[in-house]
Amino acid sequence: MQLFATSAFAPPQSLRLRRDRAERILNGLRAAVVFLLTASALMYAPHLSQALNTANVLVLGPTLLWTVAQYVIWYRRTELPDWLSAVNPIVDVTAVTAIIGGYAVAHSGVLALRSPIFLMYFVVLAGRPVASSVRKAAFISALAFVEYAGLLIWLWATNRIPLVVNPIAAVELARVTPLDEAAKLILLAVFGIVSTYATSWVEHLVREASKESAERQRVVTRLVQSELDTLKLQLNPHFLFNALNGAMALIATDPPAAERMVSELSDFLRLVLSQSSEQEVPLERELGLLDRYVAIQRVRFQDRLTVSCNIEDGVRAALVPSLLLQPLVENAIRHGISPRAGAGYVQVTARRLGDKLSITIVDDGVGVRARRSRERSRGTGLGLTNTTTRLIHLYGDSHEFESGPREEGGYEVRITIPFKLGRLSPARNGGPVEANLAAVVQS
Repeated sequence: MQLFATSAFAPPQSLRLRRDRAERILNGLRAAVVFLLTASALMYAPHLSQALNTANVLVLGPTLLWTVAQYVIWYRRTELPDWLSAVNPIVDVTAVTAIIGGYAVAHSGVLALRSPIFLMYFVVLAGRPVASSVRKAAFISALAFVEYAGLLIWLWATNRIPLVVNPIAAVELARVTPLDEAAKLILLAVFGIVSTYATSWVEHLVREASKESAERQRVVTRLVQSELDTLKLQLNPHFLFNALNGAMALIATDPPAAERMVSELSDFLRLVLSQSSEQEVPLERELGLLDRYVAIQRVRFQDRLTVSCNIEDGVRAALVPSLLLQPLVENAIRHGISPRAGAGYVQVTARRLGDKLSITIVDDGVGVRARRSRERSRGTGLGLTNTTTRLIHLYGDSHEFESGPREEGGYEVRITIPFKLGRLSPARNGGPVEANLAAVVQS
């Protein structure tokens, strides 16, 4: 695996949030460690020389102020600044190096190099896989190695560390052996490589998981699209069967009316086929389709049917599922108005409610009991069933679908979906939609 070949990798939001949370936790641990070191320094202050106390103040003071300042300045934000995950470990590594160097200047190099504060390098590197990118982890690892190596060179060049080869003699005579310090450098290098590799592995896992998640989402989207297309294809034969039955009924009694009905049916199917690949269309195009459908029904019902549209200004461009209105209006006419002896009406209303679009289809037909009996006996109800399924696939929990009897008689279907604007376009069957809708108002 190439540790540094990740510059093109943009971490997903989930990884950024986890790193942000990890950085906050690490800053909390940093605050706890600095407070403990400060408390220890205060406890030992009476027993330490003024030079050692000065070294503690010069290193712990700024580090403590920087740690506390982060809570005051940035912790109210949703996300911490991205550069903070690089600056914090730089401050930590440099503070460890500074306090070792400060002890060497204030007292002796032997005391400084034997101080357990050296272990803080490993604590800083251990936090890199959960809080940093690969490049940041590699940089911090290299910085810790270079700073400690530079510190050793400076101490040796200034004769602040007496060297002895024998490790036993080094302990007995309070000396420093080069072998021990070389081992420390090797451990720092190895731990830095492991820390960088662990960071790279985390990014690799996230990248693979993101790819798999995206692929699963594409598969799910294709499956949903296929199911939606299937549902739409079910509506076309369903309507065509009903329309042809109506035309056949008129052939014997009114051949000219049957011919007009077939002509209107041809125009309607042309419009349906022109938008067969789209799942959502502007409401005005649905009204155009409804206009052609009502023209077909006008031939059959003549004065027995009134269809009106009450469309609020500003919602004609709102996106709705294609073939939404026609099946519902057909349902109202076929099962509500058709069984009536007298005239009946269907009203379509569309208005905006905040960030939602509300569509209502009401009729004054025979009522819910006769309607259900008729649907069971004739095996219908495809319009409502398919509409419900398509709304679930397209909008999930962001929609509402209600249907049932009205107190004053008839039936009502109410749909609420997210309000999204599409692009208005001229009607595809000659003339603007506004002109076509005039025919829908009174059929």
